[in-house]
This record gives sequence, structure tokens and C-alpha cells, in this order.
Amino acid sequence: MNNYQRCLACLALAAMPISAQPLRAKPEVAAALQVLDAWVAANVASREQPGLSIGVVYDQELIWAKGYGFADLARKIPATPATLYRIASISKLFTATAILQLRDAGKLRLDDPVTKHLPWFKLRRAHPEPVITIRHLITHTSGLPREAAGTSWNEPAAPGREELIRRLSEQESVFPPDTQWKYSNLAVALAGEVVAAVSGRSWADYVEEHILRPLGMKATLTVPTPESPGLALGYGRRVPGAARQLEPFMDLHGVRPAGNMASNVEDLARFISLQFRDGPAGGAQILRGSTLREMHRVQWLHPDWRSGWALGFSIRRVGDQVRLGHGGSLPGHRTQIEFAPADKLGVIVLTNANDGEPLRYVNQAFELLTPAVRRATARPEPARTPDPAWQQYVGVYTWKHSEVHVQIAEGRLVLIYPDSENPWESRLVLEPVGPHTFRITAPSPSYGAIGELMTFSFGPDGRVARMNLPGSYWLRK
Repeated sequence: MNNYQRCLACLALAAMPISAQPLRAKPEVAAALQVLDAWVAANVASREQPGLSIGVVYDQELIWAKGYGFADLARKIPATPATLYRIASISKLFTATAILQLRDAGKLRLDDPVTKHLPWFKLRRAHPEPVITIRHLITHTSGLPREAAGTSWNEPAAPGREELIRRLSEQESVFPPDTQWKYSNLAVALAGEVVAAVSGRSWADYVEEHILRPLGMKATLTVPTPESPGLALGYGRRVPGAARQLEPFMDLHGVRPAGNMASNVEDLARFISLQFRDGPAGGAQILRGSTLREMHRVQWLHPDWRSGWALGFSIRRVGDQVRLGHGGSLPGHRTQIEFAPADKLGVIVLTNANDGEPLRYVNQAFELLTPAVRRATARPEPARTPDPAWQQYVGVYTWKHSEVHVQIAEGRLVLIYPDSENPWESRLVLEPVGPHTFRITAPSPSYGAIGELMTFSFGPDGRVARMNLPGSYWLRK
């Protein structure tokens, strides 16, 4: 290792919290983080970005976090994992979380018409049926306009709550619900109004009390101001030969539930770790595990079958990995969080420039860290020694003109359908649970009776004569 590499390794280690030492110190992960650190530093420098903060989450730990460049160029205030950025549309995830909390509390249903909770929700509709529901609002399938009347990204300006409500009647739906995916800040702003109407608290107060405080997200703000301590200044795009211009601070006012919040890497790591937890709601478990999994399921699938929308979250498949998350864009800030539930791996990238391109850094982090974390956390499979008694079950079983084979393979008792297109992929694995009784499992998605029990029966001669599956039986040939 040369001096440059030693330096990079020291920087990478210094940026990581001690609590995550066991995983980050494993050779595969340490090497991946060292490469990521060098790559991020080189790209921030070559692209002349003002600042960037990045964090990597594994399960319940922020295993690595670091800042590059500056939160304030003029005053040379460095960007760190604690630097606040406007997370913009990532705020939508907190609005969706609030909706699901209220659903779990029995105060609303996802398929309630919006008018049930917002009687003033009236706009011109070219397609009056079907009704627009809360689910439509948080999955961008409502067909509503993208922006609330009075929004301008040029000035910039956003309508107040009273103006949003008053001018709603001037607007017209664009598509019937559930016919096209159409991103809408207006829709999620209305979801925030549902939160307020049902809870009796303002959207900001509800999110602070029921989401931020229980999760320990102490630095996160629902209503930041230009004077908020630790908030990075936002900058425009890089223009050759010119200094970057400061972008104006924008308060979204009546559209706050769709994109007003400010947060940092350290706090957002807590929100990502929530996504990997299970169990009943209570304390920091602000949603029960089954509801979190529900939020992660596809509600709208794009025609490419590689991306779509869940309950609040964007969802996409990259190679063999399914990732959920959200991006954010406000003047001077571009942000992205993404996590892979199966790998319990998440990445946060926050930037303070209009050309920050956070997804570029997120993709590189996953590319480097996914294989490393998988190798580092994989549990070695012990060598399996089959029970000699299983030999009595091995054979061919038939019913009419069909047959299945019971075999011992890779130390397991397996059931093979020889006439299937891929007999090995479609195999069922029989796990012993009692005398001549096995639980049916499968290494791949299966139409079989997964999780249920099957048994072997014996004939008068003491030999296995029949295999009993849920709903059917097969006779020994």
C-alpha cells in the first residue's frame, strides 16, 4: 500500500463511527468504503460541487458518513454528516408515514374518498368517476395537476394554505384516477391536509410529535428558515468561468407536506433503519413491521416492469436488487435516499447545488457496497449430513399418469417434479419436524403448499407406501 492509499484508508476510518467498527472493519467493506471515499472526493472536486454529505446505513447502524466541500462557500464552513439540507420531496415519505399511522389507528382508510375528510376538496373533473382516494394521493395516481395554483419555481413562490384551498376550484384534473402515473405535489399537499383534518393537529406538528421525536430525529425541521442553524446554503448550477450563484430560500407554505423539510445524514439514517425493523408499533417503532412492509409493496408498476411506486416510496429494480426511496429538489438543493430491504442496506446523499446529481453517488455506493456487505454478512452454510433414515422415503411416487421423485440432494430431502420446465428450480425442500413428518419449503417462488406439513405413510410390509401432501396424495411406485 502506498502513502496515498494509506491516507485514503485513514480518512475512511476516521469518518466512521466506532459503533459500526465490526462490520466496517471487515476487509470487503473497508475496501469498498475506501474506494467510495476516493471516488466521491474526486467527483465532488472535478465537478466543482459546493458541498455533499453522504451516509451508508446497514440495518440499525450508520456504518459510514462523511461530508465533502462546504455548506457555505464564502465562509468556508465544511459540509459534515450533521449539516442540514433541504430534503425537499423526501418530505413526502413523512407525509405518507403519517397517513399510515392514522390508518393503523383506525382514523381513516387508504381507500376513503378524499372528500370524506376534506369536504372542500372540489375541482373541475373531466372524468368524475372513479372518486379520488387517499391512496391515489400518496401513490401519484390521482390524475391531479402537478402543482397547486399559485406555485412558481421561477420567483420562487408557493401558495399559502388558504390560497391553495380557495384556488383549488380553478384547477382541473388531468387524468381519471388509476389510469396513469402522474407525479403531483398538489396531491401530497392534500394528503398533508388529510393528516391535519384527521389528527386535529397541523401537518408540521403531527410529523414532529409522532415521527421525528420518537425516531430521535432531533435536528430535522418541518418548517426551516434561512436562519436555521447548520443549514447549508443552496447554490445554482456550475457555469464555466463564473462563480456559482446563491439560490433563494423557498418556503412551500401550503404545499409543505410535499417538500418543505430540512434534515441531515445522521437523522435520515434513523428513518432508513426504521424500514428494516419489525414488531408491534411503540416508541421508536412508529409503524408496526407489517405496515412498513405494506408501504414497500408496489402499488403502480411502470410499463418497463423495472420501476414503479409504493405507498409514498419510489421503487425500482437494479440488477437483482430492489430499492426503495425518494429524491428531492428545491432551489439550491438536490437530495436522494434509497434502501434495499433484502440487504438491509441504505444510502443517503445530500447536496447543496442544482447540479448535485445525488442519484449518481447513490448508484455508485450501492454498486461498491452491495457485494461487499453481502459477503461480509453472509452466514456460512454448514455442511449438511442427511439422516440415513431418509433413504426409506427416496423413490418415485405416482398418481394416474403423473409422477414426482423424492431424492436426497445437497444433504436435504427434496421433492422433484421431473416434467417441469426446470425441475431443480421448482424443487420443494422437505424439512423434518417429527416422525415421518416434514415441513414444505422452497428455494424459489412456488405454487406448492409452502410452510405446510406433509407426511409419509407405511404399508403392511413396513415400507413407505404413500406420500401425503396438503390436498393430495401420491402412491409409491
